[in-house]
Amino acid sequence: MLSRTFSVLLLVALVASGWSLSCRWMEEKFRQHSEDLLELLHTMVNNSTNSTEAEDDNTVIFPNKLYNQKSNASDEDKVAFMVQILQEAAALFEEDHSSASWEESTVENFLNLLNKQADELSSCVSLTNKKKNTKLHMYFKRLSVQVLKKMGHSAEAWELIRTEMELHLLRVHQLASSLSSSN
Repeated sequence: MLSRTFSVLLLVALVASGWSLSCRWMEEKFRQHSEDLLELLHTMVNNSTNSTEAEDDNTVIFPNKLYNQKSNASDEDKVAFMVQILQEAAALFEEDHSSASWEESTVENFLNLLNKQADELSSCVSLTNKKKNTKLHMYFKRLSVQVLKKMGHSAEAWELIRTEMELHLLRVHQLASSLSSSN
């Protein structure tokens, strides 16, 4: 009985220390990865054909309310939200972007870095906190359907998506900056 209690206490201690250890990446690497992602997006705009403006009916309202709600959430909830944003953005960029005039290597580097960022952040979140935010998922679904598919995955549609993702990455960076330094 004593050894079982000791084992449980040891497991709890390892899990607790593992969370803070795995989140050291957040302090050490997150900022650099965020800056690199934004730089890749800027590279894409330099290679983009910004020929026409999209119609107003193709816009999807940015989910500011969701970000505002998460700004008051626990650190782990914020990180879980950030993970979902990065995963949803990666899924969006995996759609057919052949009409965009981006260099394939830039898009691949962006996706690799985006997935790396999501994977590393995901290691900072407990299994119980990995439930998806339905409203956020529906927002990204609307981007896919109302912008990309409706506009035929055109260069203009991808420029709207690129601009929107830049806003998301900036907001994710703001959320990360608001995390307590205890991680």
